[in-house]
Order: sequence, then structure tokens, then C-alpha cells
Amino acid sequence: MRLLYSPISPFARKVRVLALEKGLFDLFSLEIVAPFQDETLRSQNPLCKVPALILDDGEIIFDSSVVADYVDSLAEPRLIPAEQPARRRALTFEAAADGMGDASVLVVRERMRPEEERRQDLFERQLRAVNAALDLFEAAVVDGALSGERFEIGEIAVAVQLAYQDVRQVSDWRPGRPALSDWFEVVSKRASMVATYATVT
Repeated sequence: MRLLYSPISPFARKVRVLALEKGLFDLFSLEIVAPFQDETLRSQNPLCKVPALILDDGEIIFDSSVVADYVDSLAEPRLIPAEQPARRRALTFEAAADGMGDASVLVVRERMRPEEERRQDLFERQLRAVNAALDLFEAAVVDGALSGERFEIGEIAVAVQLAYQDVRQVSDWRPGRPALSDWFEVVSKRASMVATYATVT
């Protein structure tokens, strides 16, 4: 199987972390692509986004949540819970993290525009989404819904998006969120997180 990815993409990192946690990383041939520059990616994913997974029979699946679900189906134990309410809670955290990631990418792209061309309303709206998601995650760590003792899809999705906040300097997210900061300090030391860490070059 061929996994098309960008090292800096938190969405692609989510899939790689999941694969490492499940011991399935060796099943994939990794191919780096640049989704914002390489239009050839569109022939595999019409949205021109990563990750995209090309199966051995040529079938192509995307986006990150679909790829993660497929990878999770390949072996036990499952990191996407099968039973409710754990399943919906985990997938809701994944969705919130992915949504924060989408907003963060827009913030980063907007900052790349000349200052006089920046759309301040879009910029502020996306930052509000980022901060609201961060507050949700802080509360979830406090009440134990995000755990430091398990590392399932909800925790993985949140962890890689927090790392993206740092790498791309999207927001100074730690002040006022001590529980989330401490949680991230712990999970970021997991072997799967260390192995997939990337910085902007």
C-alpha cells in the first residue's frame, strides 16, 4: 500500500501515528507529496489533499478519517472504539481536532498573504474556532474524557493537531490550559509521536 503524505501535515501524521501504535507501519510505502504545489496529487485525490492511501488493488481512499478507519480495521486491538458511547466520543474528538486543523491551515495560509491582502474577518473567525476547540480539549482532559492512559483515535487526533499549533505557530495555546499542556507533554513523548515529528524547513 502506498501512503501519500506531507511530513508537516497533521492529518497525514494522524494516520502514521495510528499505524505505528498498531504495529502496522511496515505495511505502507511512504511517498512524500506537496499538496499545495503538486497538482499531480489531484489524480489520486480530487481534493488535492493528504493523506491518500492507494491500496494494492489500485483503490484510493481519503481523507484522514477514512484512511485511519481502514488502517484500524487491519488488526486488533482497535483504536477506534466499536461500542457506544466510547465510539461517538472518540470520533467527536477526532472531528473537533480535524476541524481545528482545517481552521489552523487557513490561518497559516492567510498569514502567508501580503498584510494588505489579508482577510481579517476570515482570520479572526478561524482563530475563534481554534481557541474554542482548545477550550473543549482542556475541559476534556480535566474530566478524563481525553486520557493520558490510553491513546486511541481521539487522543491521537488531538495530539497531532496540538503539535501543529507549535510547529506552525498558529496560536500560543498553553496559557490558561494547564491540564491540556500537561497532557500533551506526556503524550508527545510516545514513540509514535517522536518518530513522526517534523518541523518546517
